[in-house]
Amino acid sequence: MGTRRILHVDLDQFQVSVERRRSPELVGVPVIVGGDGDPTAPRKVVTCASYEARAVGVRAGMPLRVAHRKMPDAVYLPLDVEAYDDASAEVMATLRGFGAVEVWGWDEAYLGAGELDDEQVAALAVDVIATIGERTGLPASIGISDNKQRAKMATNFAKRASADDGPRVFRLDADNWGALMGPQPTRELWSVGPKTATKLSGIGVQTVDELVAVPKDDLIATFGPHQGNWLYVLCRGGGDSTITPEPWEAKSHSHSRTFPTDLDSPEEMHIAVDELTEHVLAQVVDEDREVFRVAVTVRTKTFYTRTKSRKLPAPTTESAAIGPVVHALLDDFELDRPVRLLGVRLDLVASDT
Repeated sequence: MGTRRILHVDLDQFQVSVERRRSPELVGVPVIVGGDGDPTAPRKVVTCASYEARAVGVRAGMPLRVAHRKMPDAVYLPLDVEAYDDASAEVMATLRGFGAVEVWGWDEAYLGAGELDDEQVAALAVDVIATIGERTGLPASIGISDNKQRAKMATNFAKRASADDGPRVFRLDADNWGALMGPQPTRELWSVGPKTATKLSGIGVQTVDELVAVPKDDLIATFGPHQGNWLYVLCRGGGDSTITPEPWEAKSHSHSRTFPTDLDSPEEMHIAVDELTEHVLAQVVDEDREVFRVAVTVRTKTFYTRTKSRKLPAPTTESAAIGPVVHALLDDFELDRPVRLLGVRLDLVASDT
């Protein structure tokens, strides 16, 4: 007899993985994404760090200047929101081929898996990871459970495994919850942040097992009825088992190319953006959508990366109207250095407007 299962899908080092997808030479190289890519800029923070950078203490939310002191030789790249939007949309569209999907951000979502036994759900998770990899080139980890909170915590265990051991998949449910989570600090529970953990410590609670031992009335007296009841349920592995899919429609489509040999001449670059535009526009036409804004991304030999965009006079799918804007945007760049990557993005009019 199967049990209703939920899969938590998490894209590993998402922004770094997107950058490596379009610049494969970055694989294995320490990469730090944040701000405008200038690690000396004030008030800019890391939004994503590769595992190589994390190994020396670089973390999301850390000031870029601090990251640069820890790892001055890393490759620093600017935040490219549009590229991450597009990559995320590819993944979520892939997931929807497996069932109902509840999106929680660029890099994570919940997938309803129906009633499956342990062997079946593990096979499904492996298939999902493989399909995401084949269609998008992005790595993922999956946690499996009977509710969303426990599935997300399962993903934390999955991500600790080595990629050399195969797909990162982990099941966390009533069978292994106590043994695995009981000795863990309360911070390992989903939604328990530093303030809550400190407050729990103040009443002598350090681990999940110790939290389980606290009577519900005591938790309510300390944290109030809402949070107190939630902690009582959470530490026992309870949570929300509802998947709430939302209507979805791509906001844009893009295509980029990293060249085997850096481009030196503007003529070569203009030919390349023509090909990229044709590729993306064909996808837009297939979906019976219209383009209202165009963007061009240039990455030079030194990994200097910038994007310029321009709104069209009117929504269209005519290449005669879109092409000249693409070329004009390319000409706006100072193309005085070899170019390793070019990208074209077409922003789309929503179907209900």
